[in-house]
Amino acid sequence: MPFRTLDQAGDLKSKRVLVRVDLNVPMQDGKVSDDTRLRAVVATVEALRAKGARVILLAHFDRPKGKPVPSMSLKPVVEPLAKVLGVPVAFAEDCVGPAAEAAVANLQDGDVLLLENVRFHPGEEKNDAGFADQLAKLGDVYVDDAFSAAHRAHASTEALAKRLPAYAGLSMQRELEALDKALGAPVRPVLGIVGGSKVSSKLDLLKNLVTRLDRLAIGGGMANTFLYAQGFEVGASYCEKDLKATALEIMQLAKDNNCELLLPIDVVVSERMEPNAPHFTRELDAVDDDERILDAGPKTVERLNAAMDSSATLIWNGPLGVFEVPPFDTATVDAARHAAKLAKAGKLVAVAGGGDTVSALNHAGVVEDFSFVSTAGGAFLEWMEGKTLPGVAALEV
Repeated sequence: MPFRTLDQAGDLKSKRVLVRVDLNVPMQDGKVSDDTRLRAVVATVEALRAKGARVILLAHFDRPKGKPVPSMSLKPVVEPLAKVLGVPVAFAEDCVGPAAEAAVANLQDGDVLLLENVRFHPGEEKNDAGFADQLAKLGDVYVDDAFSAAHRAHASTEALAKRLPAYAGLSMQRELEALDKALGAPVRPVLGIVGGSKVSSKLDLLKNLVTRLDRLAIGGGMANTFLYAQGFEVGASYCEKDLKATALEIMQLAKDNNCELLLPIDVVVSERMEPNAPHFTRELDAVDDDERILDAGPKTVERLNAAMDSSATLIWNGPLGVFEVPPFDTATVDAARHAAKLAKAGKLVAVAGGGDTVSALNHAGVVEDFSFVSTAGGAFLEWMEGKTLPGVAALEV
């Protein structure tokens, strides 16, 4: 791989290893309500403990904007993290300075310590050299296991990696290897699915993908903008009509790069976006003025599934309809289950990511069957846009 990995770190016995992790977990009534991100930490911590390292975890929580905010302390994470790891986790009331230094000095080989929220200091988000120096004093080696924060050039994700021998953790390595299989050096043909409501929020993404994929299916509200650009009436649907020229430009770019665009060929409409509201399947030229396009139609899904059948790699970001409101989840669920079936049979490398996408795949019950599902929203999107991620670049050989 083009980045340094843990198996290249050498002897770590008694070494103080600073590990950047993502513990930005959802909380309800002061308790962790979803431990997915805690479980993602386990493999790297276990590997380091097995090598006799002293493990020091760095993380942020929420957006305290550079000052201590008691409600954004990482302290409530200590107990659930210890439970997931199966070992005690010590806690330091600060991430730098006397409190952190004393806690680190108390560590024995194999111990685990969590430092307080790095964003309690303004130097974290400013990528401040002095703050990075203070963090570096606490460790001998740096490991980044937080791909979800890799698109941020912060002190604990970028500057620190330049001050200590730096390596990718096992979660980070797994993510980067999966993404390389999807877009870096994929087995072709490669099919992309991009959904969601706004073309405006995914312009860079669409422009990058049409130059790199063999086929790109566009769904969700953003498909309405493309249909409108082609001259179809979209009724009362959400549509960025001012982006007509941009949509046409993307269509031309796809043509120039031999990327086949798969736009809806039929749609599901309703006058109301409510659960089980009366709904109808329409041809593209038959949408009434008071109807809203809320999902892709059955012929569109059938064509998309056939495209998956003839592809070797799939990369997916965004739902095909308003999946949170049944029955407008039908297209997303049908397509997701078809992709999962192919992936499980070893016929398709299926990689997906982005917040809404993960929710949609969970809703379809197929997350476990995809080849890889990234929970890193912003970082996954910027990687798909072809942008350099500072936290990854800092680990490159």
